[in-house]
Amino acid sequence: MAELHNDLLLRALLRQPVPRTPVWIMRQAGRYLPEYREVRAQAGDFMSLCRNPDLACEVTMQPLRRYRLDAAILFSDILTVPDAMGLGLHFVAGEGPKFSNPVQTVDAIRGLRVPDVEKTLGYVFDAVRTIRRELDGKVPLIGFAGSPFTVGTYMVEGGSSREFPTIKGLAAEAPEALDALMDIVAETTIEYLNAQIEAGAQAVQIFDTWGAALAPDDFRRFSLASMQKIVDGLIREKDGRQIPVILFTKGAGPLLADLAETGCDALGVDWTTDLSTAREYVGDKVALQGNLDPATLRESPEVIKQGVADTLASYGSGPGHVFNLGHGITPDIDPERLGVLVDAVHVLSPQYHG
Repeated sequence: MAELHNDLLLRALLRQPVPRTPVWIMRQAGRYLPEYREVRAQAGDFMSLCRNPDLACEVTMQPLRRYRLDAAILFSDILTVPDAMGLGLHFVAGEGPKFSNPVQTVDAIRGLRVPDVEKTLGYVFDAVRTIRRELDGKVPLIGFAGSPFTVGTYMVEGGSSREFPTIKGLAAEAPEALDALMDIVAETTIEYLNAQIEAGAQAVQIFDTWGAALAPDDFRRFSLASMQKIVDGLIREKDGRQIPVILFTKGAGPLLADLAETGCDALGVDWTTDLSTAREYVGDKVALQGNLDPATLRESPEVIKQGVADTLASYGSGPGHVFNLGHGITPDIDPERLGVLVDAVHVLSPQYHG
């Protein structure tokens, strides 16, 4: 593998000094880019794009050709894991992901097995290797997975949900069954992320989109505990470098303090918590990533630059900040607006690094 020319992201995630704040964007390879939409059309559908290592590499690289980003993130989806477990993933126009075989009973959960990830998800690891070759050491590659609770909500509800009635019912009526589901998804995710690391991922992020929809005690039992299990099971060093682990629970707020105790290296923070407040919650335990509201990118360049300035000021001086949005970039954003954000981080952040 080529020597890494820009390691700002990895250093910042480990709270090491950097000359400026590194920046990458959640969903930076996505529908807001016309070149992405062309490749998606060429692939035929979303999962065909995910399963084609060469096309997944192409869309991973697209934002790096436009913007001065400090990381690439693997193009894939959090639902590859339950797909590998035989739940029959498919996408319905206007409705999003659906599973033909949701697990909604204790017996269905008992019937789940950890799949052979090399056999069922080999296309993901092929994509990682292809992307690393294409990057040629330019910036690090981030791998990722969904948290067991977030993935589990899709597995139990059978698709997207806003209220999560079935999985919350499981938590109330059969908590041991939900524990078992979290355990098997966590075990699969450990194997999945470690295989990404072996293939060349240089940092990994766990996306916990729905964990904070739980009451705090249920969050600790059903979401936090399973993420803790994953953190404990991951490869943390390869090729002489540490492999930073980022946890991102959307809407975590005060729960950031609990997340910081897991042994992860960094926490993503959404835009509902100021970075200054997040620093108070976590102290010096972890780096922080975030957290401009994605809606800011719909505004004028002046407003975007001010948002960047305010976010940097909220974190303040010292190491341990990675600039990002507080959630993924949305499909309606003008690509030029993201360029304004990235350039503003380059210009404005050095003052915070003595």
